[in-house]
Amino acid sequence: MSDRFTFSDAVSRGRNGDCGAVKPASHDLRILLILSALMSFSSIATDMYLPALPTLVTDFHTAIAHVELTISTFLVGFSLGQLLWGPLGDRYGRRPPIAAGLALFVIGSIGCALSLSIAQMLAWRLVQAVGACAGPVLARAMVRDLYPRERAAQMLSVLILMMAVAPLLGPLAGGQVLLFWSWRAIFWILVAAGLLALGALWLLPETLPVHRRSQAPLRDTLSDYLALVRNPRLLGYAVSGGFYYAGCYAFIAGTPFAYVDYYHVPAQAYGLLFGVNIAGLMGLNFLNTRLVMRLGSDRIFRAGASIAAVSGIVLAMDARFGWGGLAGLAVPIFVFMAVSGLIVANSVASALAAFPTQAGAASSLVGAMHYGSGVLSAAMLGWFADGTPWPMGAIVGLAGIACLATALLQKRWASRPVFISAGPAAVDDCLS
Repeated sequence: MSDRFTFSDAVSRGRNGDCGAVKPASHDLRILLILSALMSFSSIATDMYLPALPTLVTDFHTAIAHVELTISTFLVGFSLGQLLWGPLGDRYGRRPPIAAGLALFVIGSIGCALSLSIAQMLAWRLVQAVGACAGPVLARAMVRDLYPRERAAQMLSVLILMMAVAPLLGPLAGGQVLLFWSWRAIFWILVAAGLLALGALWLLPETLPVHRRSQAPLRDTLSDYLALVRNPRLLGYAVSGGFYYAGCYAFIAGTPFAYVDYYHVPAQAYGLLFGVNIAGLMGLNFLNTRLVMRLGSDRIFRAGASIAAVSGIVLAMDARFGWGGLAGLAVPIFVFMAVSGLIVANSVASALAAFPTQAGAASSLVGAMHYGSGVLSAAMLGWFADGTPWPMGAIVGLAGIACLATALLQKRWASRPVFISAGPAAVDDCLS
């Protein structure tokens, strides 16, 4: 396939009904912006209120470990919710489930803004998360609807570049809101963001035509997932990516206390430190768009896993012995987070490549495993919290090593027999 194949080329295939049910797109940028916004909901729902975590400890008169549960609870809902939205997207198309998820996100955000206790906050964060995950899981499936493997990895990198604005600006905006108002205002802003995305959804074309939708009853979803998880290619990429996500969420949950409480960084400056990491992520995602068609997603993925392992080990050592002070944490964290640009898009695109007719379910399973690992790492951070950055550093270091180990095992796993559930028959020639 030519490297000049574009988003509008993929979308325009719908005119003949061969690869999509959508009309030609006159504004590629508009569609890319909407998809990137849908993929951003996990970031904006988590990153924007990170500077407020120490404030919640005071306002709710609770312990740090309880406040950190607002992150792990969100991840529970976000990971398990994906298992619902993917099959719905395969059966009914991509847009209706996304709309339902955005509505649920808005309701959950309103509940968070009105919460009077940590228990209420945890409950509404769960609702918010179940709604928020519909956008990312089905946006990934929409990319798979339109592109083959390497091109999908390239397009996912483009989308991640665009969606990186959310985690880049989120902590900065959250810090400024705290300066002039309160943490509740952050959730009202999230309500507005959800409503805006819901309105923009009507500008997004449907990418899954009726003839390619799953006809299997939804009650068969569990058996379909069991069959998918037996596929060694999907399992290998999902597990390796899951270990990387575990390190990322240990960073997300741990740095507000490591930076703000331990090293006394002002909440507003914390947003700047967080944003630097996103800038690195954007840079390597841009590099990935340039290299993936030439070098292949597998090679780049393993290179990223290697860098993650080395930077994680350095972070763990610095956190344990206090080497380098604040810079001893910030520099290896920057490197670890930046290689997301080499790991995430390539692992997701490679995992989904074998499942064009089950892209929603496969995307759900990969996403659930990725974010589910974040649940465990965020919870472990609370369990082992000792008032120092050491637990965070140790978890990130172990996650990086495990990511590399499973990435290196990926070749062996991929050589095993493939088991795919009996669904709609064949791979669409124009997508494979």
